[in-house]
Amino acid sequence: MAETNPAQLNAALANPRADMEALDSLERTLFSLGYAMGEIGSLGPVIDPPKATEERAEALATLQQASVEALCDPAVGALLDRLEQEPELVGKTRMSQIKILKRDRAALVDVPAEEQAEFSRLTVEANDVWRRAKPANDWESFAPYLDRIVAALKSMAAKKDAEKDPYDVWLNEYEWGTDRAFYDRFFSQVKDCVVPLLADCMASRHKPGHSCVDGNFDEERQWKLARDLMSLEGLDEGALWIGRTEHPFTGGPSRSFVIIASHVYQDNLLSNVFSMLHEGGHALYEQNVDPEYRYTSLRGGTSMGMHEAQSRFFENLVGRSEAFAAPLLQRLVKRFPGQLRNVTPHLLYLAENCAEPGLVRTEADELTYPLHILVRYEIEQLLFSGEAAAADVPRLWAQKYREYLGVSVPDNTRGALQDTHWSDGSFGYFPTYALGSAYGTQLKAAMVAGGMDFDGVCASGDLAPIREWLRDRIWRWGRSKDSGELIEAACGEPFSPVYYTDYLTEKFSTLYRL
Repeated sequence: MAETNPAQLNAALANPRADMEALDSLERTLFSLGYAMGEIGSLGPVIDPPKATEERAEALATLQQASVEALCDPAVGALLDRLEQEPELVGKTRMSQIKILKRDRAALVDVPAEEQAEFSRLTVEANDVWRRAKPANDWESFAPYLDRIVAALKSMAAKKDAEKDPYDVWLNEYEWGTDRAFYDRFFSQVKDCVVPLLADCMASRHKPGHSCVDGNFDEERQWKLARDLMSLEGLDEGALWIGRTEHPFTGGPSRSFVIIASHVYQDNLLSNVFSMLHEGGHALYEQNVDPEYRYTSLRGGTSMGMHEAQSRFFENLVGRSEAFAAPLLQRLVKRFPGQLRNVTPHLLYLAENCAEPGLVRTEADELTYPLHILVRYEIEQLLFSGEAAAADVPRLWAQKYREYLGVSVPDNTRGALQDTHWSDGSFGYFPTYALGSAYGTQLKAAMVAGGMDFDGVCASGDLAPIREWLRDRIWRWGRSKDSGELIEAACGEPFSPVYYTDYLTEKFSTLYRL
């Protein structure tokens, strides 16, 4: 980019009206580029033929470079600085846009656009390799890409903030204001609760069982069930596309085009149920951001921690609650009347909540889930510190799964290759799953403290009161408020992990009669 003298750019205050028009034009440009990247990036891996990978990578890289160059133009920096000085004239919404645009720009401006474009090419190629490596148990083919991705992320982090630890840079990108010190404290509290509680559950003579939902369930009927669940959650199905993929995800280009891709297993009905409820929570957030924000930088969720709060909320706090078991069972029996006719809501509730140390994060119960996240968090730190390389990951994975979950990892398919995130370059994302779970329990506590009959709402099968509460306090604000602001405004106090640890302790102590 050509060098421009900031003094020249700001020598004379531009016409504020013209500046606001320039801001709106910039936002439309960024929206349009983002829409194209969102659609190609989400649909491409689901519907493209294998030979399209290289061309998709090039398209995404070109769009990414154009987006970076548009936002990082020196004239844009000057424009944002000028508008920031006119809050009364600009108004609250545009001031929020300016805050977010300046933050996004600061995260990009010191990394050459070409380097960011090359990283986009790398991750598309890496994700394609991962998709073939996972079912083949082929860590060796993916490992070189992992090393390249970590090196690229460290290089970009050093340019973003040379004074900060590279891993802290990426933790902060996924959840504003966080770093390793924050997550170390958080995981210490969670581990101090979960590890002994899990040991007590495993030693209990009163263990729930899941035999009532064991069996083989027709895959096509499971896909019909998936749509039933989206309707039950209250999604706008006119703004939703559902596809099939190896690793479930929610994406898409806008609030009016949300994409959920998932999978079903013939021998695991509940996997489909909770994958869809989880992804539906993400989709609800995206669909319910204030429509005023749709062509601006305020569209979408404020952070991955808050996004995972919504997905984990509907997966667990609603979906795995005893109150919700009856309306959920009605949908299951509708699609599988012969196989589930003798199942009661209470039996379903017990089956949904068996605490069983296992291998696969996405299939984990609520109690063991944060331990799966802790494994990934610790390995990511080792990769970024240089204490480990990709070749070490399977050994570290097996070691930590034995330590935290007491299970042996038989292969990389169910081990270090199980998640898509690293192939996408998403380092620093995993901790937000556990943080989101904790956010969700605090939000639920605030609902109940405010007078909502949470169990009554879940038992009715009409989740509108829950959706309205979240829409008013979380969803509609998009990126205009950070997670900390939203939590404090919704709950009347700052974030506290105690709500999460108390919730897990009470729920599983009751289930296992501790």
